[in-house]
Amino acid sequence: MKLNLKIPLCFFDLETTGTNIALDRIVEIAVIKLMPNGEVQEKFNRVNPTIPIPPESTAIHGIGNEDVKDKPTFKELAREYARFMEGSDLSGFNILKFDIPVLVEEFLRADVEFDYARKRIIDSQRIYHMMEKRNLSAAYQFYCGKRLDNSHSAVADTRASMEVLLAQVGRYENQPVTDPLGNQMGIVKNDMDELNKLALSDLVDLAGRMVRDAKGEVLFNFGKHKGKHVLTVLKNEPAYYDWMMNGDFSLDTKRKLTEVKLSALKIG
Repeated sequence: MKLNLKIPLCFFDLETTGTNIALDRIVEIAVIKLMPNGEVQEKFNRVNPTIPIPPESTAIHGIGNEDVKDKPTFKELAREYARFMEGSDLSGFNILKFDIPVLVEEFLRADVEFDYARKRIIDSQRIYHMMEKRNLSAAYQFYCGKRLDNSHSAVADTRASMEVLLAQVGRYENQPVTDPLGNQMGIVKNDMDELNKLALSDLVDLAGRMVRDAKGEVLFNFGKHKGKHVLTVLKNEPAYYDWMMNGDFSLDTKRKLTEVKLSALKIG
């Protein structure tokens, strides 16, 4: 398959110190430029982020502080990457939500012009999600090989849900389940206690505003404090609790937040 290109298309991916677009930094960048004539040019660098790389991020991409301590900073690389990607469109997997915002932040810090608004952006994840649906009808077709003709009928959807679960257990029984860090979360078993643990996994509240890390500590999973320990945030910023309790959060989230806060008082 040959892409019909009028200008180069730069596929790129970033590895970073974390998932906070405003605060985290690039530790690795790779760009493959596909030319209209089919020629391929590649550019790759490990990058000194100038801030520590958390162990949980190293567990994902395998890049630690020692690996990048002598590497150039992005500020030192910014102009050559801007030139390499100049006059090209952009492509990658999930770049709209993460890679492009992080890259733009890094260029801004380096005071290097990178006007992504003038580029066409092709995110293959968006195409994947549009073409390979992840709703009940798609699951019913995938696991059961059947078409859900009466979708959004409560009876039909309920029957399909039952058949999907039966098929899932049959397909995955005794297979391990891992999280994005590669940590084993459990094993698929024909046992409701085990399936319940997998379904809820690391969630503290049903909305997923708080999660537990590998040590069982409760972390915020949204906003400016994402990835931070809830108790540490509440200790250093007591008003954050009041903000959440008065904010547009579910009653379940507020109840769980209060339980976490009270648990610290009991321990103390």
